[in-house]
Amino acid sequence: MRSRWIIPPVDGASSYSVSEWELTRAGWSDRHPHDELNYVLEGELHIETQGKTVVLRPGDAALVPSGQVGRYWAPEYARMYAVYGANLDGIESDYLDYWEITD
Repeated sequence: MRSRWIIPPVDGASSYSVSEWELTRAGWSDRHPHDELNYVLEGELHIETQGKTVVLRPGDAALVPSGQVGRYWAPEYARMYAVYGANLDGIESDYLDYWEITD
């Protein structure tokens, strides 16, 4: 997994933050205290949250609501923009997990 901040988060700020990230035959899960919108630039991204799974391709976007665990995986490759909502209380994310996809 690779990522970089385009607009970094600021604790207690009422602004949004934006990152670019990618997965190659790997997955990631987390739970944020803010909404997270992922917009796919390349490849195919699967997102599971609240018992539902969506498959996104370039130009598609999906929202993981604040307080919900999001599981993201790319069977081959995916590159995305992630837009994080405001985190006014500066609460840290949890349920962080990374895994690789093997055949």
